[in-house]
Amino acid sequence: QVQLIESGGGLVRAGDSLRLSCAASGRTFSGYAMGWFRQAPGKERDFVAAISWSGGNTYYADSVKGRFTISRDNAKNTVYLQMNGLKPEDTAVYSCAAPGTRWGVPGLVPNEYPYWGQGTQVTVSS
Repeated sequence: QVQLIESGGGLVRAGDSLRLSCAASGRTFSGYAMGWFRQAPGKERDFVAAISWSGGNTYYADSVKGRFTISRDNAKNTVYLQMNGLKPEDTAVYSCAAPGTRWGVPGLVPNEYPYWGQGTQVTVSS
């Protein structure tokens, strides 16, 4: 059973930074791409960032490109999302997600990920 546990969310001011972590367990972490998504109240879940199983390729939504950085530490079974220059429109519940297929290309839509964490709230005040 794959388990994903996010941490690092909180209430910050516009321009501040946060680093989210997602600890994975239940299966081998290496060899699987990982993704971050977010969902604001009343809106659909949106893609934020994804990273390949090797960490060598990263993908970002246009809205966060240049401000957010996804990374992974396979030795710690953890994927991170460094968020700099936060804006009020970044306010959402952030969730990490894991695919079911090993050695695959990172997915950019939610239905490519069968495993999800519970999410962590990020609130950015103006």
